Amino acid sequence: MKHSLGNLILLCLSIFVLHAEDFTYTFHLDKQGPYVKEPVILTLDLDQTNPDIVLLFNFDIHKSNAYSFQRLDIKETDTHHHAKVHYVYLIYPLKSGDINITFDLLKRVTTDESVAYSFSGDRDNVKGLVTVDTDIPLPPLPLKVKPLPENTALVGDFNLTYQVKKHQAKAYEPLPLQVTIKGTGYPPLMERLLPKDVNFTLFTEKPIVHSVNTEEGTQSSVIYPMALSHAKSFDLQPIVLKAFDPKTEKRYELTVPEQHFDISKVDVNRLVDKVDSPKPLQNDWSWLTTLLGYLVVFGSGYLTAISLKWKKKTITQTSHPLKEKIEDCKDEKALLQLLMATDSKAFASSIEKLEKHLYGNGKIHFKKVKQEALEQII
Repeated sequence: MKHSLGNLILLCLSIFVLHAEDFTYTFHLDKQGPYVKEPVILTLDLDQTNPDIVLLFNFDIHKSNAYSFQRLDIKETDTHHHAKVHYVYLIYPLKSGDINITFDLLKRVTTDESVAYSFSGDRDNVKGLVTVDTDIPLPPLPLKVKPLPENTALVGDFNLTYQVKKHQAKAYEPLPLQVTIKGTGYPPLMERLLPKDVNFTLFTEKPIVHSVNTEEGTQSSVIYPMALSHAKSFDLQPIVLKAFDPKTEKRYELTVPEQHFDISKVDVNRLVDKVDSPKPLQNDWSWLTTLLGYLVVFGSGYLTAISLKWKKKTITQTSHPLKEKIEDCKDEKALLQLLMATDSKAFASSIEKLEKHLYGNGKIHFKKVKQEALEQII
């Protein structure tokens, strides 16, 4: 569908008044009646018609649960006074029936002086561009979307490959299975490839997705890694995915054929060790001898510790009280007073050394004098 300001009068006079003096716009859809999830290419061209102003545009599509979209390209010819912008979008309608694609368009008007001023600073000091902004109401674009055939899982042109690394395994050993879907169309992402009520254990990982959006649609490669396991032999029923190609309007199926897996049971007799380890109690009493040896060693150590503790306590209690007093002396004067008050004859040598040090010119080593006094105690 194409619009220009010249023929918009036939649709809406208010839109013509808003746009006639500044720019024209042209919408184009590559198809009007797509199927659900069939790619639709939307293009929009904005062309400035008022050369007296500097015109800028901000455009995007409204978000909606009726469709998904992705901007593919934007090309701008920025001459300030004759701006041209070309937008390209990829749209996927997500439900059948009549839907409307709606838009946001912001027209920004400024002047040459404002543009020059905004770029007059250096790279780290770009000044703000002053604009007069106006929201432009654009008419919605209608789509009449056709429903898909019943039970369609994939929409587009796809092929499927699979890889089963082995079909024989031991009980509960994982059996890797990988399914890859490639092609062009709506991205082939599925919650699960296998039904929930399978008769084996299923291990799954997140799909590995590689997608590129183009004007032909979305080119995708999706890898589904998984693994199966069971205690006995089993069959994996065929995986059948129903697909639909909107271009040819034909249905087709992608299939993983039935797979049989042989599971070897583990011989129970091989799981039981024929050698008793440890040996039965009635055949080997060596453990008791070892235990008694540990108890004797432990008892000896315990009694030795108690004996040493008692001996230390006895020695401490029978130690001469004068020794503690001598050891508590902090300086020469205190030691001299203690020795003279206790027994001046027994400690005559120590007293003489202390007096010469305190009242004469003699020099002594305090710790040695204290040790000498301690040795005099019997």
